[in-house]
Amino acid sequence: MNRIIPRALACAIALGLAPLAMTPTTAAPAAPDTESGRFAACDDGPRVTCVVDGDTFWYRGTKIRIADINAPEVSHPSCPYEARLGAAATRRLTDLLNAGRFALMTEGRETDRYGRALRVVVRRGQSLGAVLESEGLAEHWKGRRGNWCV
Repeated sequence: MNRIIPRALACAIALGLAPLAMTPTTAAPAAPDTESGRFAACDDGPRVTCVVDGDTFWYRGTKIRIADINAPEVSHPSCPYEARLGAAATRRLTDLLNAGRFALMTEGRETDRYGRALRVVVRRGQSLGAVLESEGLAEHWKGRRGNWCV
């Protein structure tokens, strides 16, 4: 039987962008989802377990910056659109963290220049940052902040 590969898939294969399901993988198994907490927005009191914005939260007294994404600013947004998007990203991150157990993975540096722990947050092997990114509430981290006001 002769199989026809759709043009978009053929291009993706030629460029090395084929879907992951078609690519054999030897990746290490995902870390077990052993972490959990009850998250709410951070307030003025001591910060132990709370969400600062769409890419930063406190967990058990440690300030964590999600390493694989950049979310819109909420404390100093550059425009009203960024402020609205940042508030939505903050709410969504809170919901994602409260949705069940997760794992905190270190990939690269342990901390950033502000002393925050750099971690990729995963659930069942999927990055929660990638979920925010797929929903348009964050961008993949490129080593610098993007502009949400263009």
